[in-house]
Amino acid sequence: MQEKEPSFSIKNWNHTDQPREKLRDKGKASLSDAELVAILIGSGSKNESAVDLSKRILASVDNNLNALGKLSLKQLMDFKGIGEAKAISIAAALELGRRRGGEALVQKQKITSSQSVFHIMQPLLGELPHEEFWIIYLNNSNKIIQKNQLSKGGITGTLVDVRLVLKNALEVGATGLILVHNHPSGTLKPSEADKQLTRKLKLAGESLDIKVLDHVIITEKAYFSFADEAIL
Repeated sequence: MQEKEPSFSIKNWNHTDQPREKLRDKGKASLSDAELVAILIGSGSKNESAVDLSKRILASVDNNLNALGKLSLKQLMDFKGIGEAKAISIAAALELGRRRGGEALVQKQKITSSQSVFHIMQPLLGELPHEEFWIIYLNNSNKIIQKNQLSKGGITGTLVDVRLVLKNALEVGATGLILVHNHPSGTLKPSEADKQLTRKLKLAGESLDIKVLDHVIITEKAYFSFADEAIL
């Protein structure tokens, strides 16, 4: 009986050797260039793993990614184990990298006051007919890392998942939070639910050294700041 040839598909590798799982568990920076290319191509040839094939491709351009990005589809397909689909995947990924490198870094907006929160968020919330609750995640320079809508249609403790807010804060490296929501009615007075939710998030964040810096209520033309009113 003929012995079955070994499979070099990534999914059949030992778990600790799989580039996809390594990226997931240890982060993208932990992978070599060859491992990243191996993820793109998925599998090698009959007698060569995806990583070994990737190493051979990279060696042909002296391990220079810029040079790899200049190879044509035909040149990539000259390597045994690289068909048209895999060649296109490699070319597309490297083109994205080239475009990313060519873009100017976006200057993060900085929060300097409750008024700056209003100017940033009013266009998003000021004229909505329904209520929305947002979190602004800040770094230690009070620059915006991310803005996330947390709930839509109302604001109560049950609609805001505190664990999710703090999990995301840790993932993006935020050290400060600003809570923002709108009042379609036009009233600027915070409700008891507004106050309770603010206290809940502030208390939960303290154990992780993540500060709730403000809670801003926005209407079409005005705003209310918990920090300015010293009720935070």
